[in-house]
Amino acid sequence: MIKGYVTLAGAGSGDPELITLKALKALQKADIILTDRLVSPFLIEKEARKDAQIIYVGKQCSKGIHTPQEEINLLMVEYALQGKQVLRLKGGDASLFSNILDELKILKKNDIPYQIIPGVSAAFGAAAYSAIPLTARNHSRGVRFLTLYNLNHITQKEWTDWAETKDTLVFYMSGLKLEKLTNQFLKNGIDTSKGIAIIQQATTPEQKTTVFSFEELKYKTLPEFEHVPTLIIVGKVVNLHHEFAWLEEKQTPFPASSFVESYFDNHKNTYKYAV
Repeated sequence: MIKGYVTLAGAGSGDPELITLKALKALQKADIILTDRLVSPFLIEKEARKDAQIIYVGKQCSKGIHTPQEEINLLMVEYALQGKQVLRLKGGDASLFSNILDELKILKKNDIPYQIIPGVSAAFGAAAYSAIPLTARNHSRGVRFLTLYNLNHITQKEWTDWAETKDTLVFYMSGLKLEKLTNQFLKNGIDTSKGIAIIQQATTPEQKTTVFSFEELKYKTLPEFEHVPTLIIVGKVVNLHHEFAWLEEKQTPFPASSFVESYFDNHKNTYKYAV
């Protein structure tokens, strides 16, 4: 049996030009592309082979859009065993807050050759496009990547540690937990001169950055926003945003759905859905 090959690659965070050369070459060669929700559809439209089969395996559980990981695993194996060049294309980086371990296990189990190509994660994209250095002398010597996906798994010790640390904290998949996050930090004595940045749809034309100090949160209310890709940065480095911001952001409200979701909705004949 002739086996194909699977590439697990990060496409970068939103802006299609943030893909690496290595991942771009894999995209241009692939027979089968299993793409996530946050991958730029314009990148795939422009760079994928015209005869490539594109399968949308996006996840957005809050809106009922969900492709089980088991289904993604089976698709990779099925096409690889047909001798196909399979590209598992993920938004941001290939392994940060992704299910790559499940995918590696199934590929190893079926003796399918693979490679991993890193990408520009949302944290790096959001930080750069909002002019917030994740580390900076006299501001932060370290950075932590975290998630509030399941609040029940966070201990009081962790809340205290996060509030007291001098590291920059970056929270993925936590937009809907923003009020809980700020309340816990204030309750646990965070230095109120620190800032919090809420960055929505980072590195896309719809990027919107909202910055507060924790002192301001004592008398200001948090912004309301649509459920779009949101990244939260906490730390002294956030205060650098106003001084060094270089990206002119739109001031209009977000549409009902993100531009990526709207694109997929309007191109259902182009993209095969796994669900």
